[in-house]
Amino acid sequence: MGQPLGRRALLVGTGGLLMGAAGCSGSPSAPVSAPASGSDSPSPSSSLPPTTPWRPDRDDVDPAVKLRAVQVVEAIGAWPAGQGGATAAKKRVAELGAAPSLVDQAGALLPDAPEAALQVIDAQYGGILADSASVLVVCGQWTPGHAGGTTVDVRLSRALPRWDVTALHPARPGAAAASLPDAARRVLAESRILLPPAAEADIRSGKVHTSVLRALLRLAGTYRMYVSVVRSGHPLNVFGTSRPSDHPRGRAFDVWQIDGHKVVDPATSRRLVESFMRDAAAAGSYNVGGPVRVSGGAPGQFFTDNTHHDHVHAGFTT
Repeated sequence: MGQPLGRRALLVGTGGLLMGAAGCSGSPSAPVSAPASGSDSPSPSSSLPPTTPWRPDRDDVDPAVKLRAVQVVEAIGAWPAGQGGATAAKKRVAELGAAPSLVDQAGALLPDAPEAALQVIDAQYGGILADSASVLVVCGQWTPGHAGGTTVDVRLSRALPRWDVTALHPARPGAAAASLPDAARRVLAESRILLPPAAEADIRSGKVHTSVLRALLRLAGTYRMYVSVVRSGHPLNVFGTSRPSDHPRGRAFDVWQIDGHKVVDPATSRRLVESFMRDAAAAGSYNVGGPVRVSGGAPGQFFTDNTHHDHVHAGFTT
């Protein structure tokens, strides 16, 4: 979080608008003000970009769980002038009916700044079971003179009248590497690979496996894709199991938008999604998940479930 303002533009899927966020891959031709955040959005006199609240797709597996996760992240990560700090953030979270102690887990989501604007780019499942869920809230954030963002793994448990947020795990990409392999530099420069702040920081850290980078570049030859998660901000284990996830090891990526179409949207061509999944396998992924049941491939190479209803996952072994 907290990079100096720069020239790159971040394409925001919630409203199809463009926002000038530093350090985000892709350079759409006409950046405009950012879309954005909750009820405490910056005033018109603020120097920060305007934002709009994120809303779930009505055809999602469980829109309510995503909305609850996002509301807590927006309440912590955005505030008008004079309402910064943990005490004010705890008050905003309490007003949602959530536990104020969640603010103590906010990390980089709550920088020391007089005001902040936050735009949720996407919210995807890290996992969803009958009574528990992980929602990965991907966001950009602005404070005076800086733009950055993070991805927060929000944990929830089912309760009435709404899901309870039980924990927050903000991404920790690590410091940028002194030098990067050619494939990493090419991914960062490729306008057809759109990267949110945490995913870009993952690649800049030098901890993303070359197989992932090469697959992204190969897919960019055919598709314009918006990545949601690479390494950080994802559960350490496959949700609900003790099996390590490929993401924290830098051997996976998730895509939530293909050629401008959201994977979760039922209006998005299933042929497009299936084609992307097959091409991800052809690019070297041993484990491709998504909302479409794909036939063929090696045993177990393709899968679908509720967790992958809203994105395509590609994992790599080498």
